[in-house]
Amino acid sequence: MTIFKRALSRRTVLRGVGTALALPLLDAMVPALSALSKTAASPKKRFGAVYVPNGIAMEYWTPVEEGIGFELTPILHPLEDFKNQMTVVSGLRGYWTPAHAGASTTFLTGAAGVAGETAPVAGISMDQLLAREYGRETELASLQLAIDSRANAGQCSGGHSCVYTNTICWRSRTTPLPMENDPRLVFEQMFGDSGSTDPETRRQRMKRDRSILDSVTHKVAELRREIGPGDSLKIDEYLEGVRDIERRIQRAEERESYEVPSVEQPEGIPATFAEHVRMMFDLQVLAHQVDLTRVSSFMLGREVSSRTYTDIGVPDAHHPLSHHEYNPEKIALMSKINTYHVSLFAEYLAKLGSTADGDGTLLDNMLILYGGGMSDSNSHSPLDLPVLLLGGCGGQLKGGRHLSYPDDPLMPNLLVSLMTKLGVPVNKIGESDGRLPLEPLPGV
Repeated sequence: MTIFKRALSRRTVLRGVGTALALPLLDAMVPALSALSKTAASPKKRFGAVYVPNGIAMEYWTPVEEGIGFELTPILHPLEDFKNQMTVVSGLRGYWTPAHAGASTTFLTGAAGVAGETAPVAGISMDQLLAREYGRETELASLQLAIDSRANAGQCSGGHSCVYTNTICWRSRTTPLPMENDPRLVFEQMFGDSGSTDPETRRQRMKRDRSILDSVTHKVAELRREIGPGDSLKIDEYLEGVRDIERRIQRAEERESYEVPSVEQPEGIPATFAEHVRMMFDLQVLAHQVDLTRVSSFMLGREVSSRTYTDIGVPDAHHPLSHHEYNPEKIALMSKINTYHVSLFAEYLAKLGSTADGDGTLLDNMLILYGGGMSDSNSHSPLDLPVLLLGGCGGQLKGGRHLSYPDDPLMPNLLVSLMTKLGVPVNKIGESDGRLPLEPLPGV
């Protein structure tokens, strides 16, 4: 590690025309007097939630064995490389009344059902509890991302407001947060200098300059004179990641000028589901890499989604297929969708695992909650929810285990326990009635 006489500020930003480009953790950000006693870049705990809709083909999801040494099921097989940093959690019970609307609403809030409410109401979600604390040290308190467009007007599930199916994040009991699905808008939120120009001005600047990096080239050159070769390599890798996402967004926008879309799409949204998901995951990697935020939430689909997956051989609409009436062939098709989602998630984990963060990686310091608010989709079951925990949480979480809990403990009890692991302890989330023990037991 190189020791510097003058340390760079952790909040160093390269400013250009309509651009505020944050930097990843660098050795040069460690004060010279403390460099010998501290790691190159002290890692911070981070949280991510990834939500999947419409239930799971549970017979293809749940491992047979409990404890260590369990065999991966077909749906979980794409996570083989991350088994040692994965905990499968079985036996948890959701707390809600209406089917799909309650499933997504309670995932991070642990709130009771929304039946009969005329205005949206739930409870503050786990991610926003963390954002209140972590957001004191980051530019963005949290990111809320999705694949489906926002459509909060009208009713989407059992006569309930579309708000419930379109977000998993709630700032307060009556304030649901919108989930953004346009990569261009997320990119601008992350890298545009909102203090000097409005979004439309930034958009025009990007069309003119083609890249936000063009306006900070001289700043990068100046920075290189203050950092060592190791930091210079980190900068190169980071800037190439920014440029790659920018190119992909531009290609998506350019396609719209010569393709005749079958449906109207918002600007900057890729043509395929996989490309869209990968871009949104990559934006999250960048956001965590430069410490723009330490809290991200992502919906791979909204509840009651009728998306088709013809690219993997599933032409059936997702939601109707989820009501499979226990037909083995339809359940097998459901499992293909579930496996596809997990495989895209595995790509995200691989990038987190290859991105340096202090003496480890982003994956080492993150805690990621992956799953849904419904298990058996045919019966809209809130029992035995599909839940995975990924990442090391800064050494606070032991992986390589399948924890199966008896007596149907509440899902929000897990959320309370995770808050402690993340260094923001709380006594209660939603309808929690205790804490879920996560410490390793003998033989487990």
